[in-house]
Amino acid sequence: MRAVVMHAPGDVRTEEIDKPTIVEPTDAIIRVTAACVCGSDLWPYRGIEDVNGPTPMGHEYIGVVEQIGDAVHEIEVGDFVVGSFVASDNTCEICQAGFQSRCVHQVMMGSVGTQADYARIPLADGTLVKVDGQPTEAQTKSLLAASDVLGTGWFAAVAAEAGPGKTVAVVGDGAVGLLAVLAAKRLGAERIIVMSRHADRQALAKQFGATDIVEERGGEGVAKIKELTNGYGAHSTVEAVGTQESMMQAIHATRPGGHVGYVGVSHGVELDGLDLFFSTVSLLGGPAPVRRFLPELIDLIMRDEIDPGVVFDLELPIEEAAEGYKAMDQRRATKVLLTL
Repeated sequence: MRAVVMHAPGDVRTEEIDKPTIVEPTDAIIRVTAACVCGSDLWPYRGIEDVNGPTPMGHEYIGVVEQIGDAVHEIEVGDFVVGSFVASDNTCEICQAGFQSRCVHQVMMGSVGTQADYARIPLADGTLVKVDGQPTEAQTKSLLAASDVLGTGWFAAVAAEAGPGKTVAVVGDGAVGLLAVLAAKRLGAERIIVMSRHADRQALAKQFGATDIVEERGGEGVAKIKELTNGYGAHSTVEAVGTQESMMQAIHATRPGGHVGYVGVSHGVELDGLDLFFSTVSLLGGPAPVRRFLPELIDLIMRDEIDPGVVFDLELPIEEAAEGYKAMDQRRATKVLLTL
């Protein structure tokens, strides 16, 4: 089967590899109908994370169930499914508390690789959610977004306690940050301030519900948000980048008593204890428990109440995956969809 494999930073190839098979009785094999490139895939692509030999890529997926293990009972062959980027049993105490991404038996789907014709899904009953009906082309793209970037943006907004009467600031204008805008709007936020310097992404942010755009960064960006909020800062701030600058910007743009939802994969972030102490803000984040939100998000998508799939601004066949990585690395694309 075809699969995207990273050999070294900047070296992505579409190759023929063996089709996966059932390993554990809780596994399912799906025929992937669409996959995509994630912003987090760019960390190893840029050499910021190590690439230890040829590595299958991808953790976002939708598809049709082709085979199930003997212990799979909730999913059937032929089901069209969406799954989280983290496989979980959805039954342990951590899962039941709504944090399936930290399941005691969790498997990161990036270790499996879903930018491929087929994928093995561990813990299938707890990971996959069946989609009823026949999705339209637009709904299909949105369902793929739900696998990670929509679910992650949604978690970020929830973790930041976005809601009625709140001013929400979003640090990061990639797909996750943009979909955090959509989530904050759905959650009832009164004002949504997006930090962005890219005209196309600013336009999409406004389409999703942003009320203000701030182009300044660092201390200047924080000062601008304070200016827009009568000196107070945002009630709720989403951090969707993962750098020292973005985390500091998020914390300092939040008013005392406010909440920061941080979902950018952290690289080199260090928090000063005294600075955090006097910021008087609540922090909640990490790998998003997408599985918690999938049933609700699928329902909203299938009823055409949200259209997160518009974040995909470049569509390429899997054979051209290398161009997709390059386009996202060079910021010529916000989110690349790979067709199979």
